[in-house]
Amino acid sequence: MVTYYRDAEVEVTSDRLLLGGRVYPLAALDQVWHRRGARQWGGLVNRGALGIIMLGPLVAATFGLMIALLLHTSIAVTAAIVAGSVLIGLAAVPVADLLLDRVDRSYDRGSHELELWAMIGGAQVRLLHLADARRFNQIYRALQRAVEHGAAAPPATPTAPAGPASAVARRRAPGAASAAGPPPS
Repeated sequence: MVTYYRDAEVEVTSDRLLLGGRVYPLAALDQVWHRRGARQWGGLVNRGALGIIMLGPLVAATFGLMIALLLHTSIAVTAAIVAGSVLIGLAAVPVADLLLDRVDRSYDRGSHELELWAMIGGAQVRLLHLADARRFNQIYRALQRAVEHGAAAPPATPTAPAGPASAVARRRAPGAASAAGPPPS
């Protein structure tokens, strides 16, 4: 038995799929596909807020420079205001680095909920739904590899054209797993 993916809730092996305590033998999965769910606006709002926070020190530094130029004070006071503004502007660099890392991670999570579906015994079953795009893609690709590995074991059979959502189509004996697009309605 080969393990293709494993975490606390999901395990994909060469003969089964374990999702949150439920076990699905790969032979029971007639077709496997994925769908993109509704957009999650919270992630987009979070990215926008991070962008605004990154601009905060730069706006404060610009405001300080404008005040230093508009106030008619001594050179020492003007130099102190300019120096303080420059330091505030320089503080934006490490803050931006931290926030850009968070923005990158938000893109890894994605802005849509993703769903893993399968045809099991003639019924469409939603096996998994996640908002973490990176983890979902790891699980889906592991399932594709497991299905492809299982498809390579029996004698060669004709393959069907690839379905939507970049799924790999495999036709096998009835009851055997295949990774393909959603079944026709």
